[in-house]
Amino acid sequence: MNRWKPTYASVKYMSVAGIAALAVLAGPAAAGAGAVSPHISPVAGAATTAAPRPTLTAKSTTAKVRAWQNFYIYGVGRNMKAGTRVTLQQKQGKRWVSLPASVYTARNGTYKMRVKLGLKGRNALRIVGGRAISPVVFVTVR
Repeated sequence: MNRWKPTYASVKYMSVAGIAALAVLAGPAAAGAGAVSPHISPVAGAATTAAPRPTLTAKSTTAKVRAWQNFYIYGVGRNMKAGTRVTLQQKQGKRWVSLPASVYTARNGTYKMRVKLGLKGRNALRIVGGRAISPVVFVTVR
């Protein structure tokens, strides 16, 4: 039994044919109601504006701590939903590693995260979440 298998080209032409049939059935009433041809821009020369890119800030309450001493990383997430999960990352060698420390942003976009580090030396930290990455914050662990 020979069965017809739709291809991309056949589906594309079928959908254009369907739109054309709908336009014929709707008649001139659709043209006045703002019907749009699939090949013509609704407003010639109109620029579409993209949504603002999400951003994160990050600051530390201290620059130097003892090993396993509490400190806080805080900041603001802009152009992202309230309640977005943000995670702490630490640079280990050439890679950024997510640490098991995350919080959710507040209604106004702020966050505050308690952190304990045991890796001695200068630690590069950043916050990621909501398709945004904060600038690097350095904390030295003695």
